[in-house]
Amino acid sequence: MPPEDTPAPPTDQSQPAAREPLSTAKQKRLQQCFSHASKQMAQENYDYATTLFAQCVEGDPSNLSYVQSFLANLQKKYNNNKTGSKLAQFKERGARSAIKKALSQSKWDDVIKHGLKVLAVNPWDIPTLTSMATSADKAGDDECELYYLKCALDANSKDPDVNRQCAMALATRQQFDQAIACWHRVEQARPDDDEAQRAIASLAVEKTIVHGKYEDKDAAKFAGNRRGQPHAPECELTMQEMLEGKIKNNPEELSNYFELAQLHINSEDYQAAEDVYARALEVSDGAPDVRERWEDVQVRHLRQQITQTEDEETKKKLREEYNQKELAIHKARAERYPNNLSFKYDLGLRYQVNKQYNEAIKEFQQARNDPRRKGVCLLALGQCFQQIKQYRLAMSHYESAVEEIPDRDAKNKKEALRLAGKLAMALKDVDAAEIHLTALAGLDFTYKDVSALLDKVDELRENGDSSA
Repeated sequence: MPPEDTPAPPTDQSQPAAREPLSTAKQKRLQQCFSHASKQMAQENYDYATTLFAQCVEGDPSNLSYVQSFLANLQKKYNNNKTGSKLAQFKERGARSAIKKALSQSKWDDVIKHGLKVLAVNPWDIPTLTSMATSADKAGDDECELYYLKCALDANSKDPDVNRQCAMALATRQQFDQAIACWHRVEQARPDDDEAQRAIASLAVEKTIVHGKYEDKDAAKFAGNRRGQPHAPECELTMQEMLEGKIKNNPEELSNYFELAQLHINSEDYQAAEDVYARALEVSDGAPDVRERWEDVQVRHLRQQITQTEDEETKKKLREEYNQKELAIHKARAERYPNNLSFKYDLGLRYQVNKQYNEAIKEFQQARNDPRRKGVCLLALGQCFQQIKQYRLAMSHYESAVEEIPDRDAKNKKEALRLAGKLAMALKDVDAAEIHLTALAGLDFTYKDVSALLDKVDELRENGDSSA
């Protein structure tokens, strides 16, 4: 059951307020932000992805793909634990209060804005999801409304209040079987609820009347009348059908392909997503944006296959295919966008993985001109120079990386100190090795083999030997 302070939906029955249409420039900025967020999610950088996806949803609350990805990212972050972060109920109290206030004042976009903050700590927060569904309904964002309600049902499929709100939303869309199933759950939770019994009887009659108006079976299917399915509401499947219908009616509109592919991605059906993007690529005459989406989902599909296969020989072949695919993709993007230093950094990483160190060095040396990546580029350059036995160059780059990598990037900072310490020992510079390894121990004494390396330094000093 939701908490007792669950805000009741406002009683305003006015028509949805039309939003100002987004400018082309803003749509483009949001789409770029979404693409970057999707990449961060794929790399399991869930916190950064959350920030980016939240910007997308706040910028365009009616975009279903943005909403789905925002929630899917958080669900993965919390390993689908259905509770979110620890002590989530005590966090974002200000945002929870702001949601109630925004609902009472019919400020629908403010509900979304504050709701995103609450969902960031618990994407299964029922009061917030139902409030955002109400906001979406009032703003005319039908698909987003159903998705928020579906997520609320995922959190607690027996909650009578959620089922009631979902039943009413489904009934207005003439999805009678699913609405009736929701009312049955209300009836089970509240046996004395006369409203549920009346609604079930009323919907059964309305369903019969509406069915009589459909002569085309495809039209009935498109309306969402799905018989013989006891589980409801399967909003994702209905959305899939709706999007397929939109594509059929307007095959040139790429946004429908993108939304459909994102549905498949969120359910980790990457093969289906590949097929959708392949269709979009064909109708768009190979548009770069579509091609990049198609390539990204191919990579994710390969990664999924690697994790799912148990045969080591097959896994080895898939890894090789994965590395070659990524290299080809990032090489093409770096050529397509020669002034984008992030693509050069990404390409350098792929060359490094494929042991093409000279090529990697060229890319990293250009990418380090991006101040945001200077430190990690210096670290990667040190690794590459060490692989080609340019040890002095490697050492200078490791030491520069230690200076450039910010303290908030603890992972790369610690690795730069470790590699600098080990290489200093190999270069017979025990003093430098001790400095770097002691600094690393100060940050994290349990990091990898730092304890053993410090023991080695002490041993060398005791033996009067400065060689490693």
